[in-house]
Amino acid sequence: MALAILPFLGYCITRLLFWSCKKRFVVSEKISKESSFVVAFWHGELLLQPFLYRQIRAKPRISVMISDHFDGEIIARMIGFFGFKTLRGSSSKGAKRVLLGAIRELEGGGDIAITPDGPRGPYHSVADGIVMISQKTERPIVVFRAFFEEAWQLKSWDKFFIPKPFSRVTLIARDPFDLSGLGLEEAKTLIYAKMTEEIE
Repeated sequence: MALAILPFLGYCITRLLFWSCKKRFVVSEKISKESSFVVAFWHGELLLQPFLYRQIRAKPRISVMISDHFDGEIIARMIGFFGFKTLRGSSSKGAKRVLLGAIRELEGGGDIAITPDGPRGPYHSVADGIVMISQKTERPIVVFRAFFEEAWQLKSWDKFFIPKPFSRVTLIARDPFDLSGLGLEEAKTLIYAKMTEEIE
């Protein structure tokens, strides 16, 4: 019953919150309108990212990497209402399958979205998967960030943000960058630095 109700309810609440908020979009003009790329955002800032992606692609062509856990199933179904596809798996289950699926999507012209610190943390960490995907496909990474003037912050590992109605929200898609020629740890350090830049 929860799987039948919660995703649609979450989708409706998210759209209502987004409608009520005062939005500011900052989207890099360097993001390609044609070529595919890897979207990276923190797990705790997930909620409004579909609206930021729509500023780049009016017609979505993205697959979001989501865990096989129960909460992942709810998120996957909720994302489906936005017209996004999903790739299911995690570092402990189905990792090889989801990585290969992500590579196929990128090489086929689709975008991929990944939370480097998901699905279970640690908070604001960068796992190896995003490096492997970007370097294997030679696709750039575009960091998405969400900054909230007023928000509820859950006491979960990811410190999940829910914006308060009618508050100010800034959604940023930063300049693309690539990882060519970098070792694993060097690449992860660069990704972390790009993802922790403050608001303009």
